[in-house]
Amino acid sequence: MTLNELRYIVTLAQEQHFGRAAERCFVSQPTLSIAVKKFEQELGIALFERSKTRVQVTPLGERIVGQAQLVLEQSAAIKDIASAGKDQLSSPLSVGAIYTVGPYLFPHFIPQLQKLAPDMPLYVEEGYTSTLRQRLRKGELDAIIVALPFTEADVVVQPLYDESFVVLMPAGHPLAANSVVQPSQLALENVLLLGEGHCFRDQILEACPQLQQSINRDSNGQLRTVADGSSLETLRHMVASNFGITVLPLSAAATSQYASGVLVTRPFATPEPQRTVALAWRASFPRHRAIDSLRNAINQCQLQA
Repeated sequence: MTLNELRYIVTLAQEQHFGRAAERCFVSQPTLSIAVKKFEQELGIALFERSKTRVQVTPLGERIVGQAQLVLEQSAAIKDIASAGKDQLSSPLSVGAIYTVGPYLFPHFIPQLQKLAPDMPLYVEEGYTSTLRQRLRKGELDAIIVALPFTEADVVVQPLYDESFVVLMPAGHPLAANSVVQPSQLALENVLLLGEGHCFRDQILEACPQLQQSINRDSNGQLRTVADGSSLETLRHMVASNFGITVLPLSAAATSQYASGVLVTRPFATPEPQRTVALAWRASFPRHRAIDSLRNAINQCQLQA
């Protein structure tokens, strides 16, 4: 029984697909399949039910996978303790951020962090909240930047800053004549949203309940077209093509490759919907100076904004 085998079964249980699990573990599909089969033979039980289209964990397998997850977390804690004996600002720091924060925050805080900790290598990635949560627990990421609410056992969560939402629209759109936009006005528009799984989509629908009610049908009972975009930049391009309007966090609205006069933004009426962006890290993570440097770099970006 090895840590790699434990990592394989945990990842396979999450993905329910040998190919995707192998890709996440950076091994070939046959390698992962053989290792899982060997592990099952060692235990003398079947951990997974296999079909042509799906891999499903058995009831007993769920208990073993849960225990394997705990072992991996403890293994990561051991590495953290070992790292604490080294220079806290010289070992690599791995930071993840949700898709709607990373592209707009990374370019600003990375130069600041390099000034504060010039000898600390930095690895960054973007992902869904659920994926970042798992990678943080497994020790694959040292800290993550997410939107509240976010709770996780044995994880410290600290708010960083609040960010307002704004409406992005073509310059000639009727709503552009208003100084502010009421959330209820969006119910009558073709609003472009991120796809399922993005927490920002959920935050918009929570802030604009009328929009949630009108996503599928308009007042005449006719189907409406609401496109699910894969990224905020995709939604921006669709708005520029007069396909509809969208809602962006203020940091995303401040950056645009379009010429002046193509797109405009309007704030929401008071109280403006907003989100709180937070930093999260394992409570057992011993490199407090690295976390402090990361937090200070982000705070300096906000002060300069």
